Amino acid sequence: MNAIESVSDFCPYCGEAIEILVDASGGDDEYIEDCEVCCRPMTIALSLDGDDSINIRIYAENEAF
Repeated sequence: MNAIESVSDFCPYCGEAIEILVDASGGDDEYIEDCEVCCRPMTIALSLDGDDSINIRIYAENEAF
């Protein structure tokens, strides 16, 4: 598995398709990144499952997880 992966998803605010580079070398993580289209802050939750597949969830900054 590469430590840096490109992941495609949608912005929870504007709905536009976005591409995010995630670094999975540190394992599970959560951080805030601005949408490249509307510039609003999205929370990105990164997790690895048993076979080192990357799972992400992107949600609005104040949305309950």
